[in-house]
Amino acid sequence: QVRLVESGGGSVQAGGSLRISCKVTGNFYAYSMAWFRQAPGKEREGVAAISPRSDFIFYSEPVKGRFTISRDNDKNILYLQMDTLKPEDTATYYCAAGGTFMLTTIRAREEMKVDDFFAWGQGTQVTVSS
Repeated sequence: QVRLVESGGGSVQAGGSLRISCKVTGNFYAYSMAWFRQAPGKEREGVAAISPRSDFIFYSEPVKGRFTISRDNDKNILYLQMDTLKPEDTATYYCAAGGTFMLTTIRAREEMKVDDFFAWGQGTQVTVSS
C-alpha cells in the first residue's frame, strides 16, 4: 500500500523560498515521483517529476530555473525546493507516485498528466503574497 504525506507548506512573501517534503511508504525506490499543484478554480497542473534514481528530471515551463525537485531514497522522502516565489505560485501542492519508467513518457511528450500517476498525497498549501 502506497501512502504519501506532504509537509512544509506555508506563507511567504514574493521573492522568498520554501521547501516542501513528501514522506512515502511503499516501494519508493521503484517509483517515479512528481509534484503537481492546483490553484482555486483551476485544473491540477504538473510542476516537476523525477525518475527513481534521479537520472531524469522534468520541469514545467512556469517553474523552470526557480524550483528544484530531489529525492532521498534512503529516507523515502521527495522534496521540492522553491526559490524566487511569485504570487502565481500560490496553490495546494500535491506529491504523486508513478511507474518506474514514467519519466521516459513525460520527457517524450514534454508534458505531465494527472493520469500518469497512481497514488497521491492530501496536499500542502503554499501561499505567496506580493
